[in-house]
Order: sequence, then C-alpha cells, then structure tokens
Amino acid sequence: MAQLRHDYSEFVARDVAVVVVGPEDAAAFAKYFEKESLPFVGLPDPKHSVLKLYGQQVNLFKLGRMPAQVLIDKAGVARYVHYGHDMTDIPENAELLALADEINAAAEPHRPAPHLSNNPVDESLER
Repeated sequence: MAQLRHDYSEFVARDVAVVVVGPEDAAAFAKYFEKESLPFVGLPDPKHSVLKLYGQQVNLFKLGRMPAQVLIDKAGVARYVHYGHDMTDIPENAELLALADEINAAAEPHRPAPHLSNNPVDESLER
C-alpha cells in the first residue's frame, strides 16, 4: 500500500479511484488506515466476499491472501487483472498508471475524421 500512497496524486490526476480491499474487520482496517494516513479508500472484506468476486487466492502457506490488482473502468468492466504469486509480486505504479492511461484513452469518444473536399467521393453513397 505504501507504493500506492507514493504515487496517489498521479492516480488522482488520471481520474483513478484507488480502493484497497483487505481481510481485516472494519475496526482493524480503520485503525491501520488512520495510523498510516492512507489517502485512498479501504474496504474491509473479512468474509472474503469481494475476494470471491474477483478470484483472488488465499494461500495459507504464504500467510493468507495473495496480492491482486484490478483496474475497472467507469462502466464497471475489469480491464486489467494481476494475481500475484507471492506478497512481492505486485506491478509497479508506472505500469498501472500506463494501463490507466490506455483505459482512459479507449473510453474517450471517437470523433469522425473531418470530410476533406479533395477526397474522392464514392458515388454509390450519394444515391
């Protein structure tokens, strides 16, 4: 979470909401977020409800949940999912920010190219 805090302003500049989902109960989660002064949203998930929706794995031999990063567009579609194999398998912020740029660019409305008078016109379209 520290890496997300480090570049939080870059995520905000790209209109990206950062939501961290954790296995702790609400009180423990709130205490941790307050202690660490985390600027983003924290969602406690002690019953693994969100975990199940996104297929995040729990590995008891590796101390619980494996990290997962999901980029969801404004329509609610998951556009990128990364499931870590261990607690250090987390994409760099630069990679997530570049992906956010791609998602945002794809969501922008496409404007038709302006009609240029010197372009040949298909006469079959004019009938």
